[in-house]
Amino acid sequence: MHASVQSTIVEQGSFSIPKLGDSPHNKMEEIMRFMSKVTLAIAATALLIGFSFSAQAKEWRGWNIHVAGYPNTVAMDKFAELLKEKSGGKMTVKMYHAGTLGSQPDAIEQVRAGALEIGNFNLGPLGPIVPEANVVSLPFIFKDVDHMWRVLDGEAGDMINEGMSKYGIVPLAWYDAGARSFYNSKKAIMKPEDVTGLKVRVMNNDLYSGMIAALGGNPSPMAFAEVYQSLKTGVVDGAENNYPSYESTGHFEVAGFYSNSQHLIIPETLCINTDVYNALSPEDQKILKEAAVESAMLQRQLWKEREKASKAKVEAGGSTVNEIPDKSGFQAAMKPVYDKFLADNPNLKPLVEMIQNTP
Repeated sequence: MHASVQSTIVEQGSFSIPKLGDSPHNKMEEIMRFMSKVTLAIAATALLIGFSFSAQAKEWRGWNIHVAGYPNTVAMDKFAELLKEKSGGKMTVKMYHAGTLGSQPDAIEQVRAGALEIGNFNLGPLGPIVPEANVVSLPFIFKDVDHMWRVLDGEAGDMINEGMSKYGIVPLAWYDAGARSFYNSKKAIMKPEDVTGLKVRVMNNDLYSGMIAALGGNPSPMAFAEVYQSLKTGVVDGAENNYPSYESTGHFEVAGFYSNSQHLIIPETLCINTDVYNALSPEDQKILKEAAVESAMLQRQLWKEREKASKAKVEAGGSTVNEIPDKSGFQAAMKPVYDKFLADNPNLKPLVEMIQNTP
């Protein structure tokens, strides 16, 4: 304790330096009582200072798979900036982009365990862990991107949030990931039969494997970082993703046919470990969500711009982009996928119907 702090304690505390009596014995007793009060005050102040330091969160670590300049990367950096600003430096996060802290499945487990505090995850790889989150991975469950936002902003979105929180991850905001479509190195896909025999990389989720199998293709789950080389060497014939990912990874260089099936419209979440979130005060939780939602608004705007630019870039690079006017054949082929999912998860039937019935 510095002298200035002691002085403040003595001057502003609830006691003052005693007036000593004439008796040596009395003098000694009063001095001892005074020193005892000073000691207690110093100890209490030190304890308060300690609480103040411990209450300040350590610098969190945030995971993101996307590269520099990608809408999510820009938005995640903005989130970190806003969080520090809004919390007065009490909450800070250092972002690690381009999957430098591991693959997405590994990072999901790290956030769930608290080894990482913050993550930006696609709901696809979260699906096998969180049944409610897996519902959005049913092929063609969303009519379009706007329909997805209406679902997530309603009761169905609340049910997905609650489900994720039970498994160690609290969604703070939703990021746009556009619509996923097929691309490959062999041919344009116009009808379900065109997928027959193709080896297609999918995210690690049984629903995606089931989707490709239902179309007659051979699903090949693998880490995202392995896809470019696998396409280049013919380990797989194709994959499925949105325009910005198809472009930013260079996949269009080795798989020149992009067929706009829009079979999956899966959002991404900016999320936090459940225990870390629950340890925050209500005020800090509010600040955290405000920063996350503001970053999401930025991400969605950047996404629209990037999606348009990416489509133009891959077409300029020689890729053949085709629309699929009639998707009914693809949708009909998904019946076994839905039947199996609902047989395995009968409790999720109301959620599926709620999404399908959302106007």
